[in-house]
Amino acid sequence: MWILFTLLAAFMQAWRNAFQKQLSVDVNVMGVTLARFIYASPLAALYLWLLYRSPDAVIPAFHGDFVFYVVAASLMQILATALMVVLFKQKNYAIGVGLAKSEAIFAAVLGVLFFASSLTPLGWLGVVLGGIAVFLLSGLTSIKTISWSTVLIGGASGLAFALTSLWVREASLALGLPFPYGAAWVLLFVISLQTLILLCYLALRDAQTLSALWSKPKLTLLTSVSSCIGSLGWFTAMSLETVPLVKTLGQVEVLFTLMISAFFFKEKLKQQHYLGLGLIVVAAILVMWA
Repeated sequence: MWILFTLLAAFMQAWRNAFQKQLSVDVNVMGVTLARFIYASPLAALYLWLLYRSPDAVIPAFHGDFVFYVVAASLMQILATALMVVLFKQKNYAIGVGLAKSEAIFAAVLGVLFFASSLTPLGWLGVVLGGIAVFLLSGLTSIKTISWSTVLIGGASGLAFALTSLWVREASLALGLPFPYGAAWVLLFVISLQTLILLCYLALRDAQTLSALWSKPKLTLLTSVSSCIGSLGWFTAMSLETVPLVKTLGQVEVLFTLMISAFFFKEKLKQQHYLGLGLIVVAAILVMWA
């Protein structure tokens, strides 16, 4: 089940990034970040309501650890998304996004050091190969082409996404509910808190950004819907399996992104793209085997 939810998440995230990139042309960083969440809360609430139509569903007890993990994950995901949107405006966009996808490596190291995660040697090999694949797919051909500001922003985004994922898993496990109820509660709380924080901030500091989002209703809605379905996939997968394995398999998102580029935007793939895609497939097989 975790494999199916991860593939769903990766597919929807590839579309969400495409919609966010289009939206970032006319809307600033905080506005594009809000677009990810603004219409997602009702969808998350609907999903939870449908789950609780079952007579066997149990209402959880919410305690301090759960609240801490939810708040920490919410704030970190806002930061990670904002940094990703900043990358959309960078010269070396693909390289920066490639670095942001290094979250699987960050998640593996942090998970083992601080979150009681464990990986087999096969799992570690999959994580490393996945990281190499992402760098190949970023289009990096020479170290001289690197913008170090892009490297720092991309790396910081990857670290922030990794921490988000680790705290989301801890929040889901803290509730002690059976699949898929814990992940559904975390999804609703995280998205609702993020929406509230960003709406209050923009209403007080930058009301024009809210107007800009309102003027792009289709793109904003598409961003929110794809983001909500993607988060549902990520949160559920991470409640079933460790974050490094989920995020390494989730790098197939790059495959989906390149397919969108090739088939919808008619962009041609280079030889190193095919090598990178091959490595992603190998990495995915290794983590599923592990």
